[in-house]
Amino acid sequence: QVQLVESGGGLVQPGGSMRLSCAASGSSFSTYVMGWYRQAPEKQRELVATIARGGTINYADSVKGRFTISRDSTKSTVYLQMNSLKPEDTAVYYCTAGSSSSRPPTNWGQGTQVTVSS
Repeated sequence: QVQLVESGGGLVQPGGSMRLSCAASGSSFSTYVMGWYRQAPEKQRELVATIARGGTINYADSVKGRFTISRDSTKSTVYLQMNSLKPEDTAVYYCTAGSSSSRPPTNWGQGTQVTVSS
């Protein structure tokens, strides 16, 4: 098991930037596929981005070119850099960890609210 704690959410204006961090504790951070999901009000939870053990990255089409996922194994932390934010990016963002990119993640953080509004 791995415990995940997100930080960095808040209010940002459209066009602005924000970086989310997710600190992992427990065992074997480097073996996990790490990811970010989000859930907007009255919408289903959706994948934002994942980064595999070997560094393979996958993005949702809606965030390609604007968001960047990265991981630092020395700090057991995964990041989500969000640029050119839009109001439709408003959601609760969840950090995740799993054993495979082809399966749903098995570990979830508590979530952090990101609000994009003027």
